[in-house]
Amino acid sequence: MARAVFLDRDGVINRKAPEGRYVTRWAEVEFLPGVAEAVKRIREVGFEVIVVSNQRAVAKGLISKTELEFLHLRMWQELFRGEKGFDAVYYCPHDSHPPCGCRKPQPGMLLAAAHDRGIDLDASWMIGDSESDVLAGRNAGCRTIRIGLPNTHCSTAADELVESLLQAVNLILAQESLDASRDSSKSSDASLASTSS
Repeated sequence: MARAVFLDRDGVINRKAPEGRYVTRWAEVEFLPGVAEAVKRIREVGFEVIVVSNQRAVAKGLISKTELEFLHLRMWQELFRGEKGFDAVYYCPHDSHPPCGCRKPQPGMLLAAAHDRGIDLDASWMIGDSESDVLAGRNAGCRTIRIGLPNTHCSTAADELVESLLQAVNLILAQESLDASRDSSKSSDASLASTSS
């Protein structure tokens, strides 16, 4: 099965709008540092990279689905400039009421991606800048990383806390190296046991 790193959009890929406002136009898009490099590095070790984003601005009538998808297309073209970027984008167009199954902290978008793309959620990661991202990841069975200031640690259920997407990717790569080392050690131990018997 495939493995994935799920990314929130606002606050992870681009700068989040002020409280109560939404990124609905190209002029409002400001990419955060290191995003393209982070995505490239995580893809190099075999993860799919999938965006999962709450977009209640659609429900509020501030942007249509077509306009949102066009905005995403322009964002990815500008960010990756012809190179391979995100494997898929899932977004929830609903408001918080009435409740739906896809708006984070519900895991619906991650579950849909897992179904569509054959992803092993237990071997995947969710990276976001809010507790709803963390809870969506945990509810889906993923390991979780929250992007935030160090003093956020006391109020997060995330497995790890970092200050940027690039730091999150470095952490995942370090974990990958550790897991590979453990697997190699177990394999060596099994071979030795087989030989001695």
